Amino acid sequence: MTLVLSTRNAHKVREFAGLLEGLDVEPLPDGIELPPETGETFAENALGKARAAAEATGGPAIADDSGVESAALGGAPGVRSARFAGEGASDEENLALLLREAPAGSALRYVCVVAYVDGDVERLFEGDCTGTLAAEPRGSGGFGYDPAFLPDDVPGGRTMAELSPEEKDAISHRGRAARELLAWLAGDRSRGTASAG
Repeated sequence: MTLVLSTRNAHKVREFAGLLEGLDVEPLPDGIELPPETGETFAENALGKARAAAEATGGPAIADDSGVESAALGGAPGVRSARFAGEGASDEENLALLLREAPAGSALRYVCVVAYVDGDVERLFEGDCTGTLAAEPRGSGGFGYDPAFLPDDVPGGRTMAELSPEEKDAISHRGRAARELLAWLAGDRSRGTASAG
């Protein structure tokens, strides 16, 4: 089965290709315009991108929207994680702002919603990963906020960026959402939620 992943982010394409083993994950073809991420929730943003890709390609498409929520910042940056430090901000700039604004040791939660759209069929799959904010960035793996995210599921105080790809996939918000999608595609229709439209 071929799925178009509604992104041109090479990190995400590689990550989803690994997570959705057995499926052919292709990046969004050039020339397809995606709607702006103006939704108030991860689900709204993911659905908008998946619908645009499915309509443009005529086949099944998936999209994710994900981010980090800081308890100390009332859930921010949330859906604005990719532009926390402003439009066009780099991963490093966004992470630096989080480290300035939130205290080390405060609670964080990674959230990922994957939307699947194929014609009239629309489903949402959510995964999360809880952790705490490190005092400073560590590690060279991962991307985004990974260097300062200390996952609760990993002993030894390693950040997401210090984990192997296999370790990260096993516990990450994106990994958990992707496994829900895989289970649903394999026939477990109790997984995920139908979109409200």
